[in-house]
Amino acid sequence: MGHLDHATFGWLTPVLSYVMACMGSALGLRCTVRALGATGRSRRNWLITAASALGTGIWTMHFVAMLGFGVSGTDIRYDVPLTVLSLLVAMVVVCAGVFAVGYGRDRGRALFLGGLTTGLGVASMHYLGMAAMRLHGGVHYDPMLVGLSVLIAVVAATAALWAALNIKSPVAVTAAALVMGAAVSSMHYTGMFAVRVHVTPSGEVLPGATAMQFIFPLAVGLGSYLFLTSAFVALSPTTGEREATASAQRPVESLAR
Repeated sequence: MGHLDHATFGWLTPVLSYVMACMGSALGLRCTVRALGATGRSRRNWLITAASALGTGIWTMHFVAMLGFGVSGTDIRYDVPLTVLSLLVAMVVVCAGVFAVGYGRDRGRALFLGGLTTGLGVASMHYLGMAAMRLHGGVHYDPMLVGLSVLIAVVAATAALWAALNIKSPVAVTAAALVMGAAVSSMHYTGMFAVRVHVTPSGEVLPGATAMQFIFPLAVGLGSYLFLTSAFVALSPTTGEREATASAQRPVESLAR
């Protein structure tokens, strides 16, 4: 069995992956709060932004962490279509969960269904991303640890959606994002500790792309998207600020008449 190294670059990839998870969580929560205070097309747009931020953050967290994953005795490559599919899965399922909460009339039921859907989707994204790995040998999993990682994903997703419904202040959102980032990271590494690799030495060239050829540039691009979107959200006026501005303009318009 090959020796697994989950941090070939030391603490760099675990810390960076946690930061990406926190950024995605904070942005997703903040956008969901904005959505719940909006109506019509504005609510829909904020929910889409929230889903894309959460999905991107979770996916980027996973593959930044995978940059530090290595197996002794074999190289690792990644199937590009499957890796991209894992990103799309993350986006779609998170979007379903966020919209369930954003438009659900029964908050309790919406929270349960949204958390379950999102959590199972996050777990699917993780294991689909793992299925994209190509190496010399076979990959197996400890069923108990796999089940635990799925449970963590569901609980983390439900907690994140609950926070979006009940937490409004920026400080509270930041605290919730730090907890959510830790939960997502815990899910990832629990799933990684479930991995068992039996290496079969071979001189054949592995199909697919290396992490640095494909995943690293994509992760950098998605990380930049999170940063720019965070700046946009921070600079966008809240519903309360817009209402205050409109109220301040009414007396001025009345005097002008």
